[in-house]
Amino acid sequence: MDKRENTTNPGEEGQVSHLAEMQALQEAIQQAVIGSDGLDAELERSPEAYLRLVARSDWALEESNRLLGEAVNQARRMGHSWSVIGGELGISRQAAQQRFGPGRDQAVSDESTRRIVGATALNEMAILLKEGRRGNHLVSFGAGYLMVQGSDQRWEHLRVTTIFMGDLKRQLGQAGWEYVGTWFPFRYFKRPLGTPPLPED
Repeated sequence: MDKRENTTNPGEEGQVSHLAEMQALQEAIQQAVIGSDGLDAELERSPEAYLRLVARSDWALEESNRLLGEAVNQARRMGHSWSVIGGELGISRQAAQQRFGPGRDQAVSDESTRRIVGATALNEMAILLKEGRRGNHLVSFGAGYLMVQGSDQRWEHLRVTTIFMGDLKRQLGQAGWEYVGTWFPFRYFKRPLGTPPLPED
């Protein structure tokens, strides 16, 4: 008997393992979105349950995007090139760098945009309160920093902790709040007050 008949191609074996891993991850995400709090059972009898499904799926997407960004940052810290990272994502080196590289903050950067370092979950709202009174509003953020942009009016900022984003976005949007972004477990919003900025302290 040909010994090759019992030989498994290492490449094929790795591919099968990768596909199984991805399938398990897919099932885990679906279970987290649908299987928690009895939502799966509600989908069988309640049209309103599908709105909860939309909200939960929206949150899962935002959380996945956040985790992807952090994973890319960590891969870069470990020395992986943009070409290799792009290959994992099925996109070009340039596309990966544009999406995740330092240049993503430059899209909102101009002479009126300022980076504030040293921001933490404990002090960032106090910082934003002060900045908002000066006419500066939040445009971007990350680990340890806030990006604010100047304007001709005061702003207020809101940080909320919630899983269900669908209804929250609609309600706050009706009240004039603009969604800025998510840094788990917080969601950030801002709205203009229509009054002149206060002078520097």
